[in-house]
Amino acid sequence: MALSIAAYSSVHEESHGYGFVEVNEVFWGAYHNTPYPFTTNGEISCGIHPEFGPAVYFEPEGFVDESSIGTPLKKAAAESLKQADMTPNVPYSVKKGADLSEVREIRLKACSEMYEDI
Repeated sequence: MALSIAAYSSVHEESHGYGFVEVNEVFWGAYHNTPYPFTTNGEISCGIHPEFGPAVYFEPEGFVDESSIGTPLKKAAAESLKQADMTPNVPYSVKKGADLSEVREIRLKACSEMYEDI
């Protein structure tokens, strides 16, 4: 089964495209109450897997291309990678012990807006 990832862009959670939300450590504190959860700047991307539903990943800045496999941020993403026999191949990810509660809210916004446009 193929892995399907769509694109949506947002800077500081303002919609500018389709399928991903840019995250930046410098601006995180201005918009969120938790410490920045990633080891570098990047994007939270939302894709749709036909069997598992919304699949969400962290893609580090500079590693967002067709050959990059981001860090899964949701069980559906991890399961879709496992089913495709793929593993993340980006050098940066989530900080150890990071609070991802606000990342989930960003993910829900990105994915719900993506579904509205389908």
